[in-house]
Amino acid sequence: MHRQWMMYFTNWQEGLNEAINMKQLFIFIKKEFYHVFRDPKTMLMLFGLPIAQIILFGFALTNEIKNAEILIIDNAQDVSSRAIIKKMASTQTFKISAASVNAQSIEAEFRKGRVKMAVVFPSNFHSDLLHTNTASMQVIGDATDPNTATTLTSFVNTIVQSYQKELLPNAKLPFTIMPEVRMLYNPQLIGATNFVPGVMALVLMLVCVLMTSVSIVREKEKGTMEVLLVSPVNPFLVIISKAIPYFFLSLVNLAVILLMSINMLNMPMNGSVLLLFLESGLLILTSLSLGLLISNVTNSQETAMLISLMGMLIPTLLFTGFMFPIENMPLPLQVISNVVPSKWYYIIVKSIMVKGLGFASIWKETLILSGMTVFLLVLSFKKFKIRLE
Repeated sequence: MHRQWMMYFTNWQEGLNEAINMKQLFIFIKKEFYHVFRDPKTMLMLFGLPIAQIILFGFALTNEIKNAEILIIDNAQDVSSRAIIKKMASTQTFKISAASVNAQSIEAEFRKGRVKMAVVFPSNFHSDLLHTNTASMQVIGDATDPNTATTLTSFVNTIVQSYQKELLPNAKLPFTIMPEVRMLYNPQLIGATNFVPGVMALVLMLVCVLMTSVSIVREKEKGTMEVLLVSPVNPFLVIISKAIPYFFLSLVNLAVILLMSINMLNMPMNGSVLLLFLESGLLILTSLSLGLLISNVTNSQETAMLISLMGMLIPTLLFTGFMFPIENMPLPLQVISNVVPSKWYYIIVKSIMVKGLGFASIWKETLILSGMTVFLLVLSFKKFKIRLE
């Protein structure tokens, strides 16, 4: 009987301790919210940065395109189609991927994200050109990146016109080839479909990493972290309480960006909003984990800000893909881009918002971000020191 009462008392005490810990956690979260709202600089960083980034990156960026993989479906297999394909292959712009798939399978190839454009030659291409002096070919571009799609279709038109000029001296009547251009996902070639997902990744990465790392290091500089570590409060609850406010504030940032993009920049929203917020929450967790890691290896706010800004800004701009095509980079840089979380989030956002795809099409990117989050969390807690030196 005595042993049973002791067991009840132990369970009651454990439940009371958990309730006390949860109460302490909510108190620290409330304190951190107060600190954010009372600091004008933090508020400017949290809510001014997204608006500024949207405005700054609202201008279309033109980049040279190299090694863009295109799908060639040659149903003609004749002299004219082979000549045009040969001209395409001779340039550095295209990377030819020949296939014998039917027209219904073209969209499946685009869904995989491996090709930027498809060129389809009909079965009687050369025959129509000889007998009627007119032939048609279909050019289908992936307009989720309108700048790339426009540039690639322009190159195809130039190549076709060049081939027409070669035929003119031997023709009694001028030959005419009319490419039928079709832009998938973004027929209006809206530039927002390219830079808005990149800005979302950039803002979430910078805000979460910078704010989390600086807020914890600030406690070290003021000497309050040492007081918290020697108090009865679990040190890990203190760390978590500083990350939770920035998680919810980052979701607010995301909502602001989406509202501005859809209403002001005509950004499409073809997929699930819930799935987009869930995937964004995953990137936020990844960024918060990285911020915790930076805070554990630095002792000054200046160092934390330098590592957060330089360590996140440049890789996000270079290796995400919304400013500079990754396929244009040397192979070592393409490999390095795989460790940048914003690259995978950029692919996820474009797949959901522009292509309207579901989780089945982005599970690989989601799994990679989840692995990064777990790795960074384990590493940050392992590096956490319960004693300040």
